[in-house]
Amino acid sequence: MKLLITGASGFIGRYVVAAGLRRGHQIKALVRPSTDVSRFSWADHPQVELVRLDLQQDGDLVAALQDVDAVIHLAAVLQGDTDAQIQGTTEATAKLLTAMTTAQINRLVGISTFSVYEYWRKPENSLLDEDSALVVNPRERDGYTQAKLLQAEQFQRYGETPNGQVTILRPGMVYGRENLWHALLGAWFGSIFLRIGNQATLPLTYVENCAVAMILAAELEGAIAQTLNLVDDELPTQAAYIQALQQRTSSPNLKYISWPLMRRLAGFAWWLNQTLLGGKAKLPGILVPAKLHARFKPLRYNNQRAKTVLNWQPQYGLTEALDRSCSDADLLAISPKAEG
Repeated sequence: MKLLITGASGFIGRYVVAAGLRRGHQIKALVRPSTDVSRFSWADHPQVELVRLDLQQDGDLVAALQDVDAVIHLAAVLQGDTDAQIQGTTEATAKLLTAMTTAQINRLVGISTFSVYEYWRKPENSLLDEDSALVVNPRERDGYTQAKLLQAEQFQRYGETPNGQVTILRPGMVYGRENLWHALLGAWFGSIFLRIGNQATLPLTYVENCAVAMILAAELEGAIAQTLNLVDDELPTQAAYIQALQQRTSSPNLKYISWPLMRRLAGFAWWLNQTLLGGKAKLPGILVPAKLHARFKPLRYNNQRAKTVLNWQPQYGLTEALDRSCSDADLLAISPKAEG
């Protein structure tokens, strides 16, 4: 297959390119015009064609899509305020889908996120799976979540067109070398990392495991019209993950607050803001219940649907994933002849 991968230079995208090459595919790697790809060992691979386009600007996307069998759309705007993230993400996606229609490219793997689920109103320790409710009030959440909700609607509408063949993947927290002290563990306050909670199960997927699932989704007809959550088999608690990480790398200056206490503090701050200040105070994210619950509420997770539909078996467990992340090995290295 020939795959076009947007966001190919991003944290996840660079591994998706590598996974596609290892499975014998030709790759069109779409990156911004100014992106330095020299640090990616696949950049000069004979089965990689670099496509330098900014999805938010005018560019010949239709030409870039020529001879493509499927698109894996990872690109999203992660910087700026809420309006900038919504506008950037949805406009780029709209341009891509319009170009796909013109080029008659039907197959799309759209990458969503666990952020689109409703957490605040969900009971603790209940199961979060593909049938769980999505966000009830998007304005209670951050710009990234609002943008990804709207983008998911774009994916769904494309899948409802006469020839649209769409798979939506929702990864949990993707971790790896570039993202080890992540947002489900706590929050930074200057040089202090405030750990929030201890025993919540982390909905993790190691970046190399996740990348393989994305390639499988593009390959398999059985994945069309499916929405699949991606988490690994081995899901540690916050405490177990931090302990394993501290054994391999230096630790930031950690301070700890329990989940029940943090939940009460956020609830009280929210009540004060709504009752006395008319909701006008701009609270830190961890003091906004809807945002706090989305990151730290204890829940259960399941990857059975993705494993069944994609015949996906996460290759790396937590120990090996952290060992790889903390090593000096080139995880993107591909032999000149892609593996079949």
